[in-house]
Amino acid sequence: MLTINGGSSSIKLALFTEADPPVRRLRAKMDRIGRSDTTLAFTDLASGESQSKVVGDLDHRSAATFLLDWIDERIGLATLAAVGHRIVNGGAHYREPQPITAELMAELKRIATYAPEHLPSEIALIEILQARGPDLPQIVCFDTAFHRDMPRVAKILPIPRRYDALGVERYGFHGLSYSFLIEELARVAGEGAASGRVVLAHLGNGASLSAVRGGRSIDTTMGFTPAAGVPMGTRSGNLDPGLVLFCARTEGMTAEQFHRMVNHESGLLGISETTSDVRDLLDREADDIRAAEAIELFCYEIRKSIGAMAAALGGLDTLVFTGGIGENSPVIRERICAGLGFLGIHLDANRNDSNAPLVSEDDAQVAVRVIATDEEMVIAKAVGNILNRKPSREAAT
Repeated sequence: MLTINGGSSSIKLALFTEADPPVRRLRAKMDRIGRSDTTLAFTDLASGESQSKVVGDLDHRSAATFLLDWIDERIGLATLAAVGHRIVNGGAHYREPQPITAELMAELKRIATYAPEHLPSEIALIEILQARGPDLPQIVCFDTAFHRDMPRVAKILPIPRRYDALGVERYGFHGLSYSFLIEELARVAGEGAASGRVVLAHLGNGASLSAVRGGRSIDTTMGFTPAAGVPMGTRSGNLDPGLVLFCARTEGMTAEQFHRMVNHESGLLGISETTSDVRDLLDREADDIRAAEAIELFCYEIRKSIGAMAAALGGLDTLVFTGGIGENSPVIRERICAGLGFLGIHLDANRNDSNAPLVSEDDAQVAVRVIATDEEMVIAKAVGNILNRKPSREAAT
């Protein structure tokens, strides 16, 4: 089974052998798509082979074709039982993984404007594979599905009601990651922890938080698009909508230019004016006020969001950090949690510095955990369930 996780500037692949649970054999990533230094990196987990090489200036379609050619040469596309895709937004209708049909493709194309940074390229990946292997089953897993049962009040956007009929609402994202985290939390801490009051903080180049109770999302920071919520690597997060008119009048900025600014030129990159990489910003913060302010705002907004999610939950039992930053940056976790003692959050410095699975003090009211996420495993399990006609976890609950 092949899983495909297509982003706005990258495509991640993983190859699994069907089992219970699936066994990962290979992982690969095409990064920096759209630049002259588009890079392919891969690791063959069976042989231990690992490489990274620049493959040229590739757009999304060319990168996808290159990757499929590479997979075909390596294992043969004809040997695949199925392909599973991460799809950023399934709209209001889809709550479970789905086999690709003509009707589903038509719906994805209809809602492509919901997530213009992701959906068009994800649709293109499906179509390229359909052309290469028309009989190859393709299954899609939706990042929004985890949040579909949020309370109505958490979905409504405070704009004229007619837009609600057009599907404009808070969708929330990072759902595949959150699905994995809740399942893993149950494994490492017990079903009681997973069914309690949990805040999940997925912190990477894209960042969001979700409030989960009884294993289900009740609120989240991202909104109609993944650009909303906390500041991210290059995305602004929440903004005063009056900036649209201000930028139009003062700089003649078009809607497309504003969209590019808030998705590609803002966040940590925009504030620091140098980089979106937290590691580089931490290295520079002592000598560069812009780097220091970028880090400070990032931690401050996430800290506020943890408080907001706890308020939605009526309290907090567990806080989980995940994502590239959440899993690997003790200093960011420490700064986010500083001042949250009123919620019962108290980190153990030694555990936090060593990236231990449990980084809170033993007697802390709130358990603070670090869990590595695995979206590809969620996709592979969903593909396996559909191939074997098993009900999904969402359907079962």
